[in-house]
Parts: sequence; structure tokens; C-alpha cells
Amino acid sequence: MAQIPQVRKTGPRSYPAAQTIVGGQVIEGRAASVAGVAADASVRVIGVALNDAVAVLVTDPVGGVLNTAPTGTRVNVAHGDELPVTYAVAAAFGDALVAAANGQVRPYRFTDPDGAGPLVADTDPRAIIGRCTELAGVAAGAVGLAWIY
Repeated sequence: MAQIPQVRKTGPRSYPAAQTIVGGQVIEGRAASVAGVAADASVRVIGVALNDAVAVLVTDPVGGVLNTAPTGTRVNVAHGDELPVTYAVAAAFGDALVAAANGQVRPYRFTDPDGAGPLVADTDPRAIIGRCTELAGVAAGAVGLAWIY
């Protein structure tokens, strides 16, 4: 059997931040191997940010790099776990979830656009990133638990 490198030994994987990220936001993979806040219905979600991060360090006039803030430029991203996230739209226990704008989540829904059937999914099913695991459900704008795949 060939040998393979172990990607993670402990803890979450970290990625360079493409923009300012706040812990708890849903994160997607972007070009140039960076991570950013997930767009609505993104099919590139890689998990949930565990820390705040900024895209660049501040450069002083002499050309040196200063990190004057406690915020780093890498974001630790978790998945395959139950995590607190902000719900853009109310969700019930067990609802399938997709990314919403601003790194939030919303339920994956089926609608009947003309009332005559059939039901149509509101987005690509590949965008499903997890399930609402808050027993009482979660109101719009509230933070609640979700199992993120």
C-alpha cells in the first residue's frame, strides 16, 4: 500500500482569509486557495469559521508588515460537527440548510411557483450544507445549532 500524507492531525484546518470574516459565519472556498464568507446557496461551502480573520496585514510606510490588531489573516474552519450559526430565515428542527447571504444559513425549500405543481427546489440540491438541530427550531436572525456536513 502506498503512503499518503495526513492532512490534519488535530483541530480544524485553516485557510487564508479573502475578506474580513467573523467567527460563526459560513465559509466557502474561493479561487487562489482562499476562504471567504459564503454567498447565498453556495455549492462551495467548506464549513463554519471558528475565529475572526482579516484579508491583509497593515503595511507601514517603510515597507514592513505590521499586525497591529489581534485578528489574524487565517481562518480556522470546522465541519462535520454541530455548530452555532445565525439563521437568516426561521427554520424547524430537522430542516435541511443551505448558505444564506452574509455567512448565515436558511432552510432548503420546495415551492409551487404557479400553484399547479409540481414542487420545485428553491436552489441546487448540492448547496445543502447541513440540518437544523435546534429542538425548538430557530427564529429568523437568531443563533441556533446546526449539524454542518
